[in-house]
Amino acid sequence: MNTKDIDEKILQAPSGYLFLFLGILMVLGCLPAYIAPGVLGASTAVIVFFVILGTILLLAGILLLCGLHIINPNEALVLSLFGNYYGTLKEEGYYWTNPFASGLNPSIKIPTVTASGSGVSVSSISKKISTKIMTLNNEKQKVNDQQGNPIEIGTIVIWQVTNPTKAVLNVENYKNYLSIQCDAITRNTARRYPYDTGLNDEKSLRGSTQEVADIMQKELQEKAESAGITIKEVRITRLAYAPEIASAMLQRQQAEAVIDARQKIVEGAVSMVDMALQKLSENDIVELDEERKAAMVSNLLVVLCGNKDPQPIVNSGSIY
Repeated sequence: MNTKDIDEKILQAPSGYLFLFLGILMVLGCLPAYIAPGVLGASTAVIVFFVILGTILLLAGILLLCGLHIINPNEALVLSLFGNYYGTLKEEGYYWTNPFASGLNPSIKIPTVTASGSGVSVSSISKKISTKIMTLNNEKQKVNDQQGNPIEIGTIVIWQVTNPTKAVLNVENYKNYLSIQCDAITRNTARRYPYDTGLNDEKSLRGSTQEVADIMQKELQEKAESAGITIKEVRITRLAYAPEIASAMLQRQQAEAVIDARQKIVEGAVSMVDMALQKLSENDIVELDEERKAAMVSNLLVVLCGNKDPQPIVNSGSIY
């Protein structure tokens, strides 16, 4: 069967307190079966019968205790029975299920045995799946933008397992799967946009950070859907030119800023000169021929476009 066709089945498991009591009762009940025949001096056949009965009670009690499960808040347990999907426990509580049903969680690590001066310790593992909201820190990686410039970009992903069954059965390791998909989508998205264009109507990584992050979230959600993961948010935490071109790109940005500033200054100066000539002509303050207009325009542009304060010169005569 294709794992994608498996629908999540929520187990309605009975409370585990009754089975805990029965399991302890059976384990304790095997003791009289072992001790009583020998104390009472029963025959060999009777002793063998009670030993078998006590062993059955012990095994049955242990088997009952193996079916107990504790589900904490924001946890889930996916169970399989003899290779088939059995069901999922999602509600917090104390439950009993088929003792032969085993938990599935490929993302857990194999328990390790460590030896120390005080003895040997075995690290315990839990096959429960956390459904809490978690953060994936995708550290900076070097990619090329649309213009081929090497940049460093880093993202964080806010995500949550909303379908534990898909997370366990559809992918090998849902955490590694999400991390790899995040890396791939970050690289592909960065390649489609330039780092900066300087234009307001064109998307860029620096100028449209939130829009680019929303696009990454949408694409990542499409990939994570098969793993039962919901992407809450994607944020770009680092965006910069790579060190080898950072200095050159800074000089380029400074040059572009100077050009833009000069362009604004020239546009403003030309507008002010035009306004001054119109006012002089409309109010008949002075009549200027073409040569005087050219001289006036030149002087005004020098005053308005210069980096330093001009030094005034008083002309007491005629310019002719």
